[in-house]
Amino acid sequence: MKYTRFWLQPLAIFAIASVAWTTPSLANEVNTNTIDPEYFQEEESIEIEVPIPENNTVGTCAAVIEPALDSIIGRYQNNWGVLVEKLEDGTLLYSHNADKKFIPASNNKIFTTAAALSLLSPQSKVGSKSLREWVNVTNVRSNNYYADTLLRHIGGPQAAKNALTQLGVNPSSFSQVDGSGLSRRNVATPRALVTTLRAMYYTPARDVFYASLPVAGVTGTLRNRMKSTPAQGAVHAKTGTLKGVRALSGYMNHPDFGIVVFSILANNFSVSGNALIGSIDKIVLQLSTVRPCD
Repeated sequence: MKYTRFWLQPLAIFAIASVAWTTPSLANEVNTNTIDPEYFQEEESIEIEVPIPENNTVGTCAAVIEPALDSIIGRYQNNWGVLVEKLEDGTLLYSHNADKKFIPASNNKIFTTAAALSLLSPQSKVGSKSLREWVNVTNVRSNNYYADTLLRHIGGPQAAKNALTQLGVNPSSFSQVDGSGLSRRNVATPRALVTTLRAMYYTPARDVFYASLPVAGVTGTLRNRMKSTPAQGAVHAKTGTLKGVRALSGYMNHPDFGIVVFSILANNFSVSGNALIGSIDKIVLQLSTVRPCD
């Protein structure tokens, strides 16, 4: 078995806020109070080891990608939502619970920054900084203060929903109550996130939005994940972290399929956060090595 190294931020020692929640649509969920560890933006990280695909699965044909990814998700089928499509023509590469609502954690920042860039010029000011700078800090560093302030600046959740609806996102496919994703009352489907990512790629703000997403093995909250793998430098995506929740949504520059857009949402208290991260990264690594069938 081959291994590659990944890093996770440790839980913060002090919780400075808590949010009560109830989400009946999610399997294996219980009421709890928590704070997103990304709120603290700690630089320290801890090392875990996650197995990468074996040689006999590297280069998997697209026709058999479904069983390969199903095996990574394992027995917790109801706790995962995944959608993977080619950006250019929408060709479906993989779908699992694509229209089921999950807690997105900091993937909520995708909605916030996309809405802001749809409503305002990247050069417009938010406080003393340009919107371009504000969006970059919000996504690369997963800064919750910036995200919540930005949502208020553009008029709140309803203004964001209206803007995203104009981009083609089904308004019933997500519910946003804050800008950061700290609240467990935020819910979204993988399709809502993929639709937002696809739409943003074809807007004038594409370069600003794309550049704001962390790069696997290189920058931001992905700087210590998927290093020395085919995904390093090829995946631009937003992370998401809450207790029992891990998420990753964004773009992959694929050698055969061009740009691939994806969303992976996992809500599960039955396994550790490290295990969820490991499974998400294995899904991404498997996707990065899939090839067209001969």
